[in-house]
Amino acid sequence: MEANSGKLDVVPESEVSEVAGSDATPNPRPQHGTRPPSHPGVPPLPRRSAVVLPPLDPSTFHHPGFRSAVQPVSMSMPASPGSFGVPTPPSLTTDSADLRRQAMANSAARGGPHRLAAQDKGSNSVRFAPPEREEMMFRSQPIPRPPPARVRSRAHRVAAMMNWPDHRYDSFKTWSGKLERQITHLAGGPEFPDNDIDHEDDFTASHRTTATSVPEVDRFYAALEGPELDQLKPSEDLVLPSDTLWPFLLRFPISAFGICMGISSQAILWKKIATSVPTTFLHVTTKVNVVLWCISVVLTCAVSATYACKMVFFFEAVRREYYHPIRVNFFFGPWITLLYLTVGMPHSIASTAALPHWLWYALMTPFFLLGLKIYGQWMSGGQRRLSKVANPSNHLTVLGAFVGAQLGATMGLREGPIFFFAIGLAHYLVLFVTLYQQLPTNETMPKELHPVFFLFVAGPSVSCMAWAKITGQFGDASRLAYFVSMFLYASLAVRVNFFRGFRFSLAWWAYTSPMTGAAVATIRYSTEVDNGFTKAMCVALSAVATFTVVALFATTMVHAFVLRNLFPNDICIAITERKGKPIMELKETGDNDVEAIGCGVTAAQS
Repeated sequence: MEANSGKLDVVPESEVSEVAGSDATPNPRPQHGTRPPSHPGVPPLPRRSAVVLPPLDPSTFHHPGFRSAVQPVSMSMPASPGSFGVPTPPSLTTDSADLRRQAMANSAARGGPHRLAAQDKGSNSVRFAPPEREEMMFRSQPIPRPPPARVRSRAHRVAAMMNWPDHRYDSFKTWSGKLERQITHLAGGPEFPDNDIDHEDDFTASHRTTATSVPEVDRFYAALEGPELDQLKPSEDLVLPSDTLWPFLLRFPISAFGICMGISSQAILWKKIATSVPTTFLHVTTKVNVVLWCISVVLTCAVSATYACKMVFFFEAVRREYYHPIRVNFFFGPWITLLYLTVGMPHSIASTAALPHWLWYALMTPFFLLGLKIYGQWMSGGQRRLSKVANPSNHLTVLGAFVGAQLGATMGLREGPIFFFAIGLAHYLVLFVTLYQQLPTNETMPKELHPVFFLFVAGPSVSCMAWAKITGQFGDASRLAYFVSMFLYASLAVRVNFFRGFRFSLAWWAYTSPMTGAAVATIRYSTEVDNGFTKAMCVALSAVATFTVVALFATTMVHAFVLRNLFPNDICIAITERKGKPIMELKETGDNDVEAIGCGVTAAQS
């Protein structure tokens, strides 16, 4: 076909058959002046604009007058792209009259814009006359579209990436994502069909790798390190993505109740300062106690509501925190906070002695049930025995017993407070000895855990106040406990290295409650031994405790709302159930080594 003239030459049947005959015979012998095909045995595929000719008789190949008797027939094709869709005749003959009749019949049936014009009678060509300029019309060919099923699948996938949550967190959700799919379906959002293979490939692959059970205690110690076993070792992997920020509820730990404990204990301190005789020279009003108590109530409600949402939507994460050897101690934090709020309740709201007794039983029942679980594990000799899981945060388990005994004695109860005081005293003595001597089975406490060491002071300082409430006087037993707390406080305070060299975290709030308890015990001791030294100790310890709480509260607000790094990814809940197999690394080798390896593999296969 000539590109400029738009003419298509139709080669006669004899000439085409002569070329095609080279493929018809097993070993064709090329004729004189003919050219053998470049690819024998493979018939050429007709192009879109080529004319398909019918098979001819092979006997005409060797006719002596074949080349001169038949004249070539040429046919002019239009240059317009709109006429390429005209179907070609099923068969063409060498008769020019038949060729013209067929072309005219096809043009009439087509009704196209082109008119068929005949040449002279002696001519064997047919020419299509193009129409006028105003009658010409060009049509663009449609772009092929993918199959409808593929379009739906792609639309679902795009809608999923834009509207659906990350399914990698489904293993930690309470309903495993079913609630989200139901809500999205009711809202008219995209819903994935059950047989959508693309959806399965995109979202189920990562879901299969997530853990479905809680790791054992040994697994926590083997996979984690750091002050509260909250840092992943380099050789470990996570079941959640480590390169993205997880949902807020997954990052919100149970240790956040330490903030509530620190603020609510300050309400008790300033209530004691405003109502005690040794501190009347400070002229502190009870309004400070009211303000701090209200702030504590609001903060406790906010933290409790947030963690309640975590229990509702990510119960698996809560369960992992409960089985964590250190986080489990902070489950006493909500109940200790409520006990602090009850003890520090302002007199303008209600008197502690006038509160109903059922309130005390309601607050101590959860503590009693948790104590049965934790203390039984310490004594059973299993994986959670005290010699293995002992750490300073275990003091929270006995601190609640002493605070509950103090509250019960203030409310006028007798047997219940003595019961809890005895439980707290027995376990504090065992815990004190275990932590003090640092058994070889325990790991060395890192410097980030130094704030938690101040929990050593919380137990004796609160117990002396509880026993004074039970007996009605600050006797010798209460003074023994108070002196122990003061010695531990001094031994920790003189070590300057305890207060530097580590980054801020929620563990710093472990300073607040023990310091406040020591200040309250000092004020109570000063009422029995009233002199200048005890009054100076009251002012100094109260100032240190208040300054610590204010500084930590300001730092916490900055990290929470300005830097927004207060709650990083909670690594300790996302470890695998068991350690994965190590992946063998391939080292780069030279060409000789590669050839040697290939020879070795070949020999092994043979």
